Amino acid sequence: MTYKSPTVLYYSITTIIISVVLLWGAVSASKHLDIGTYELNNGHFSVKFTNWGATIISVFLPDKYGKVADVVLGYESVDTYKNDTTYFGSIVGRVANRIGGAKFTLKGTTYKLDANEKTNMLHGGHRGFSDVVWDVTKYQKDGETPSIVFTYNSFDGEEGFPGALKVAVTYSLVGKYILSVKMEAKSLNKATPVNLAQHTYWNLGGHNSGDILSEKIKIFGSHFTPTDANLIPTGKILSVKNTPYDLLKPTVIKNKIKKLPHGYDINYVLDGEKGKKMKVAAVVWDEKSGRSMKLTTNAPGVQFYTGNYIDNVKGKDGCVYEAHAGLALETQGFPDSVNHPNFPSQIVNPGQIYKHRMLYTFSIEQ
Repeated sequence: MTYKSPTVLYYSITTIIISVVLLWGAVSASKHLDIGTYELNNGHFSVKFTNWGATIISVFLPDKYGKVADVVLGYESVDTYKNDTTYFGSIVGRVANRIGGAKFTLKGTTYKLDANEKTNMLHGGHRGFSDVVWDVTKYQKDGETPSIVFTYNSFDGEEGFPGALKVAVTYSLVGKYILSVKMEAKSLNKATPVNLAQHTYWNLGGHNSGDILSEKIKIFGSHFTPTDANLIPTGKILSVKNTPYDLLKPTVIKNKIKKLPHGYDINYVLDGEKGKKMKVAAVVWDEKSGRSMKLTTNAPGVQFYTGNYIDNVKGKDGCVYEAHAGLALETQGFPDSVNHPNFPSQIVNPGQIYKHRMLYTFSIEQ
């Protein structure tokens, strides 16, 4: 039998105590931060947020007749977001999407993560970034370029991830109908995977207008990453040609979704010139309202999800959301990239800064 020396034992106990204190402090601090709502308004449209999950809770836009509607799915009260299982409007991380087996190996060390979808991890675990209170460090409600900055300090070991991470998300209204999202994260002491995503569900007809099946979409991705039955990527990168995933031309969603068992929930490999910082990911049109949305990003992929499993969810204004009530376009790194060396790396080393940009440009057809 091998015994630890008193010195080793002391340091082991000390490490455990420090870890518990850090975990308790993070949770305690999160509980005691005020949870509020915030609005940005530039005179043309307004966007509302809560610092629970750095979440978009509403986007108000006029239609071609001048009638204003809220075009994102959400809840009546901020408190409801605490029990949300759909990730309505939130920032998800530390690693968005799925990690197979809830584990990965980095520099010879295997990290076991919090499994919250069977044996896999989804959107950062049971207590991902969507389920914590963020600090509001800057806030300018109106003016020419209103903006708000949410920050969160993720501790070493949170949900199983290595290293402390300092995260900031900036939302800004930068044009008549333009919403900018900037996500940044700095690794403080260890190499760690980072893949943040903005998880708003859009319905350009209005959040309470029914399903999105009659909307048109074009996705600028000629390849996708196929998955197994648990939505874990196989590691292959395939062409969309001759598949229901071919949305390279404007397509009415209902015309192709019927070819899939449940609907769209797949990562597209975005086209675009190498080295180009921003590229178009997708365009969505709602002909009845005249609203359209163009999404540009610097991320390599976009997850297209048609809200397949929304079921009797009580939302805003007394509305009850059902399947396909909204669509999500989550620009991101490829799912499970930590376990597929052929996918673009999500590893951020100490001192490096992860930078993820999104630009939503809305248009109103008169």
